[in-house]
Amino acid sequence: MRITTHIRKDDIVIATAGRERFTKKTGRVLKVFPAAGRAVIEGFNMVKRHMRPTQKNPKGGIVEKERSISLSSVMPYCGKCQRGVRVGHRSLTDGTKVRVCRKCGEVVGKS
Repeated sequence: MRITTHIRKDDIVIATAGRERFTKKTGRVLKVFPAAGRAVIEGFNMVKRHMRPTQKNPKGGIVEKERSISLSSVMPYCGKCQRGVRVGHRSLTDGTKVRVCRKCGEVVGKS
């Protein structure tokens, strides 16, 4: 069974909960885990990890990286409305299905 979400890879999203909510921060989705209901978003939920030296990272040290955030804490960002929006689905004249902003009808993301 395939689990679908309202968020997809390479979408621009805005935080609706958590630390980033108060900064009105937007970011690009790097990876989505639909079964877990989580996503990794560029610049969101940054944590520091102590890394030991490896061939890839010969120096080691403290590395800052993104952790996953719940999909319920983010919304797709509509460039026309300039805010987070709910998405609907619509078929274009050539038969392709796209996600659209429920407020203004603008196409959201790549679909």
